[in-house]
Amino acid sequence: MNSIKSVALMIETSNEYARGLLRGIVSYLEEHGVWAIHLPEQGRGADPPGWLKNWQGDGIIARIETEPIANAVKILKIPIVDVSSARLIPDLPWVETDDNKIAELAFEHLGDRYQSLAFCGVEGFNWSKWRKDSFEKLATRHGIPFSEYTQPSRISRKYSANRERRKIADWIRNLDKPVGLFACYDIQAQTLLDICREQDIDVPEDVAILGVDNDELLCKLCKPKLSSVIPDTHTAGYEAARLLDSLMEGKRVKKRAHLIPPIGIANRQSTELMATSDAEVNIALRWIKEHVCDGIGVKDLLSQIPISRRSLEHRFVKTLGRTPHQEINRQRMIQIKKLLLTTNLSLATVAKNTGFRSVDYMSVFFKREMKIPPGSYRRKFSG
Repeated sequence: MNSIKSVALMIETSNEYARGLLRGIVSYLEEHGVWAIHLPEQGRGADPPGWLKNWQGDGIIARIETEPIANAVKILKIPIVDVSSARLIPDLPWVETDDNKIAELAFEHLGDRYQSLAFCGVEGFNWSKWRKDSFEKLATRHGIPFSEYTQPSRISRKYSANRERRKIADWIRNLDKPVGLFACYDIQAQTLLDICREQDIDVPEDVAILGVDNDELLCKLCKPKLSSVIPDTHTAGYEAARLLDSLMEGKRVKKRAHLIPPIGIANRQSTELMATSDAEVNIALRWIKEHVCDGIGVKDLLSQIPISRRSLEHRFVKTLGRTPHQEINRQRMIQIKKLLLTTNLSLATVAKNTGFRSVDYMSVFFKREMKIPPGSYRRKFSG
């Protein structure tokens, strides 16, 4: 019998992202065997623990986020997998959620509904910078006014909570409204919601706020409840465990980024309203989103909105820059891509679940819009 491998998990348990990684590691072990796990109490960004220098284990999965931690693990002659975006040791296998795709999801959620977009980030974290850069590029590409504010890290000497709240409040007051505001993570989003409440700024009517991590306890304690991008931390943890297992078995593993796309968005009250100035368009958008997978067309939409087709089309184009038919197709495409990238459903089932009479109809529609067949799209982008 093979001896049980001894593995240290240098991952904090204080936040939802890290706990998701740990749940993914547990799932891998339930399927592939048992490791002797060493999970010390480790704060994020803490100094290297004293036990690490003389530890005699077989492997480590670590959030390597500081130079002292990086220097401490560099000298160890055992397999290591990094699960931090800092990437302080480039020649280690590295597993992270895909921040570009997180930003794309945020843009899909906010970009079609708001007159302007904004991002609030934190200095010193690659994941915040990458999300901001991707979100800003999408806003610029679509001609949407964009603003950003990046605050010092809470562990920085120049950080002052009261000063930052005043600065952020001034920034939010001066944004073009209604605005879709993407926060780099849920804790930052909670701060933004608190500031809006203190400043009597309506959420989501004037400012819609979207976070990242879907920390359900935190999101549901927020007022209003916080919408959040759902990163696939479970798959990230599972993949990190798989890579470490391969390394401990003496197999070669590519020393590259293994990026895991997000699952979707948990839509709650902080982004619930359709923020346009046209009440009928708002009603139409909400109805399209609720029924887009039922195979609806513009005639079905008109049965819900008591105005002429010509008037509705004019108001859609004036407000959104596209017709009702184009909006139905856009929302349907969002649903198809979500099922292709986040499930293993057959193409026939995806077609049925998104309102198409057959997989052939869906394939023609998808290829016309995306210039690539749905099966090829799944293979290329599902990670």
